[in-house]
Amino acid sequence: MKKILFLVLAFSFTAINFAQTEVSGVNLPNTTTFGEYEVKLNGAGVREKFWMDMYVGGLYLTSKTNDADAIINADEAMGIKLHIVSGLISSGKMTDAVEDGFENSTDGNTESIRPKIDQFKSFFADKINKKDVFDITYQPGTGVVVYKNGKESGRIQGLAFKKALFGIWLCDKPADDDLKEAMLNL
Repeated sequence: MKKILFLVLAFSFTAINFAQTEVSGVNLPNTTTFGEYEVKLNGAGVREKFWMDMYVGGLYLTSKTNDADAIINADEAMGIKLHIVSGLISSGKMTDAVEDGFENSTDGNTESIRPKIDQFKSFFADKINKKDVFDITYQPGTGVVVYKNGKESGRIQGLAFKKALFGIWLCDKPADDDLKEAMLNL
């Protein structure tokens, strides 16, 4: 009986470990729910700057793919989970990085979505701390929904905005080439 109990417990702990993926000391769930949509971890990696880890990012999709353009253009549930791993990230630095990301993602054509970019940047106005988690999601029919530490920060409608937003990590000039490759599981 003790052997059976031991085997059941060992299997349970093993199954729990398989339900997540560890990246740079951060455990990302292999599946999660954004709104009413269940999504799967497509790939995950680290955003580095000057050889320092800034955040761990995981890309979640309804179906796994490594086609960045298809992901950017899809009107399907998806999300990017950002785990802040550096105390060097501040609200100001994050909003500056987001602004640069939109510039790169849209080839400088931000005018048509400028009010939405400014609204999105406001979601990072509160102090950002090491271990904060941002879920940047797209939910068809609802739009982009952003959560900080599980609490909704705001919503922005529009597929064009979603395309520019996910382009920050997946366009031809992404925030971090290595992170893009890791998210696409290349």
